[in-house]
Amino acid sequence: MPKRPQPVRALLMLALGVALVLPAFLATPASGAAKAKGAGIEIIQINGLLDPPNAALIRDTIRDANRHNASVVVITMKSGGAVDIDPQPLVQAIRKSKVVVGIWVGPAGGKAKGAAALLAAAAPVVGVSNDSTIGPADPLRLDQPHATRQAALTNQMMALNESNGRDALGARAVVTHKLSSDEAVKTGATNRVCPQVPGCATLGDFIVNLDGRTFHTAAGAVRLSTAKVVGTGNARRRQPAPLVQFRKLDLVNEAVHTLTSPAIAYLLLVAGLALILFEFFTISIGLAGGVGALAVIGAFVGFSHLPVTWWALLLILLSMVGFGIDVQAGRAYAWTVIASVMLVAGSMFLYGGSSKLDVRWWELVLVVGLTILFMIWAMPVAVRSRFSTPTVGREGLVGAEGEAAVDVDPDGVVFINGARWRARTNRATPIRAGAPIRVVEVDGLVLEVEPPEGGARDYRERRSRHSADPDEGS
Repeated sequence: MPKRPQPVRALLMLALGVALVLPAFLATPASGAAKAKGAGIEIIQINGLLDPPNAALIRDTIRDANRHNASVVVITMKSGGAVDIDPQPLVQAIRKSKVVVGIWVGPAGGKAKGAAALLAAAAPVVGVSNDSTIGPADPLRLDQPHATRQAALTNQMMALNESNGRDALGARAVVTHKLSSDEAVKTGATNRVCPQVPGCATLGDFIVNLDGRTFHTAAGAVRLSTAKVVGTGNARRRQPAPLVQFRKLDLVNEAVHTLTSPAIAYLLLVAGLALILFEFFTISIGLAGGVGALAVIGAFVGFSHLPVTWWALLLILLSMVGFGIDVQAGRAYAWTVIASVMLVAGSMFLYGGSSKLDVRWWELVLVVGLTILFMIWAMPVAVRSRFSTPTVGREGLVGAEGEAAVDVDPDGVVFINGARWRARTNRATPIRAGAPIRVVEVDGLVLEVEPPEGGARDYRERRSRHSADPDEGS
């Protein structure tokens, strides 16, 4: 059998190669982008300050999404800024991700300020929902507002936005201005994701409208498949196709994130100190003191991530001492005024950094007002009800006898007619617990006592004796 010519053999091999390669080529998008075939859509919900717990959540979710080859990571953003974090590692995590990372500022009323706006510039796709805003990005951190120069931040955001196919001038506007969803799209600061509402009204709309679009990642161009068609006829609609998984903070990190709120940390501090003071004066079973101690500990957990002004914190602590002095006296005197001034001053200057962290005026009025009311009205009532009975009057106390409930050295607690009273001895010698005592004077809510021998006699007793023996002493 004669051999086939070499040109014919070459043509046959070429035809066989084309037959094998052509189907795969036709299945690949014309743009050359790889199609995302992942384990699902990872959604991170950021609500509040970007703090260490939220930063760890973003970083860990992006890492896990790349390990499991997820379709896309979507960060829902509602953040007014960052404290106690360096946002640059988060920017690098987004930039180095082989999975598309999208940021949706929403739901309605959402905002992306400071570091949140920087992360939006770094993301391949970003949208802003109805009634939500993006910017300003300066200051980048609320606890260190002057740590980053505005010019350097502007250059970085312009470069990031441009690398993601958006307008550099739009990023420049975000640095110093707050933009609505329409303004952000018009300036090129964000993507036009939805056709009607540019930034998409809901998270579901945002995810569905990413379907079929191509974005650039560290692995190159990736074409997303995020939606499927369900229903028929008028009920026909699109919905997120892959499995959707919501990633949230665990209980411990959620608690730390909540305590990092400046308003909550401040409220816990003042309320906790007031409860401890209440426990000190009422000598109850310890419930109020325990709750107060937990509240103060929670406040200091939050303070560990916030720029606390320590002299202002000291003023708040000293104000409680001032209130305690007048509670001891049984009525509001000068120390109540001094303590109120210290509490107001400490509250106003409690936080350093950006003024956005300061205690808001209505929070200050509410907390200070309730604290003063508690100290001048509730505390004396509680102390009086704890250490006295309504049927025992001043006239019946002078000369009354009882016993010491604890050591009176020089202050302590005594039992008079079955009621507990705060007491102090007017002698240098202390009175031991269980020893008999006689009341010689009443000073507000405090009884002056001494042992029955040598103690002051009730004037009524002396008067009755003189009436019975008029010649005594003549």
